[in-house]
Amino acid sequence: MLLCDGPWSGNPKHYTSLREEEQFMNWDQIAGNWKQVKGVARERWGKLTDDDVDVIAGKRDILLGKIQEKHGIAREEAEKELKAWEASLK
Repeated sequence: MLLCDGPWSGNPKHYTSLREEEQFMNWDQIAGNWKQVKGVARERWGKLTDDDVDVIAGKRDILLGKIQEKHGIAREEAEKELKAWEASLK
């Protein structure tokens, strides 16, 4: 008897893992293309400077912090904006 515990087994923990992996892979792509994407980030969050995007260097957590800092918004709001921006890049 073959037991299936893979992503299509119906086990909810695998669905969560797949969503997390998908998000991770998408950010991996953003980070890998940061030189091209940083201009789009500056357009979206106009208070980010060239120095800011260089420091961010494709790191999501640093971008999140810079959005909070420069735009004076709460972490939850910055996270919401960042997720919407990530989705728009697909």
